[in-house]
Amino acid sequence: MEEQIVSKDEIVEMFSLGVLEDNEHGWLLYGQEIQIIALHETDPKYMQDVTNASFYKLVPIKK
Repeated sequence: MEEQIVSKDEIVEMFSLGVLEDNEHGWLLYGQEIQIIALHETDPKYMQDVTNASFYKLVPIKK
């Protein structure tokens, strides 16, 4: 799996469909552990909610 950028709506849908799962070790996308990075359009010092981004980057964790 390669890195991919998805919108907030897409990531919510992926969780709803069970494609993206949360477990005790982290997040899984199709069974592969990934890291989710929020991509914000504003300067971080002006953000009030750091978890509310328009887009997210899904990065596979290589072991």
